[in-house]
Amino acid sequence: MGIKVVVADDEALIRGGISMLLSVAPDIEVIAEVGDGRAAVDAVRALQPNVAILDVRMPIMDGVAATRLITSHCAGDGGEEYNPVAVLVLSTFNLDQAVFAALRAGASGFLLKDAAPADLVAATRAVAAGDAWLDPAVARTLIAEFAARPDTALPPVEDLKLLTAREREVLIHMAYGLSNAEIAAQLVLGEGTVKTHVSRILMKLGLRDRTQAVVMAYRSHMMDPNDIDPARYLDLSAEERD
Repeated sequence: MGIKVVVADDEALIRGGISMLLSVAPDIEVIAEVGDGRAAVDAVRALQPNVAILDVRMPIMDGVAATRLITSHCAGDGGEEYNPVAVLVLSTFNLDQAVFAALRAGASGFLLKDAAPADLVAATRAVAAGDAWLDPAVARTLIAEFAARPDTALPPVEDLKLLTAREREVLIHMAYGLSNAEIAAQLVLGEGTVKTHVSRILMKLGLRDRTQAVVMAYRSHMMDPNDIDPARYLDLSAEERD
């Protein structure tokens, strides 16, 4: 089954270019292009895509408000609910305040508009698979800034004690940006097992998605934001980690 995508950007040239780049991938199908956030929400409700790619700044309804509606299952006036849709937000600016707001609203990933075409395809596939995606050019800075901001939606750091040793390992690898498949390879586990661990982590900590899990991991100082090698942490003894 292919990945169905709705693209929303108020610039026709931009959304057309995104659609063209995605159409090259055999497993991705753009099923709608729209020019504002309200139309994006309507398209998601009507067409049930796997991914919505949203510019954070759009007329009528911006990408932040649209993200909030889409990630809350697009509940309609009659209370009906829809299948979960992953949101990938786009921005021209590295650390746009709207990007922080969109991630807090439930977006699964963030990509700069000048990213390489291969990154756009990879990001779309990642969020469709339930992974998080942060633009590699600004990932460290974005996570550090995001984690430093107060968020009452996150549970207390002490709740990390609820996790097993293996779940902590999986969380650390998530925080370093590894996909489920990459975590499985690193820990010599089946990908299905990793998905189960991720689900348990989110359930135990009462988290909405992987992005919140990553923020919590950084906020609790489980790793050094400047260290991109998860093996460095995992080689430490339990006493050294604590």
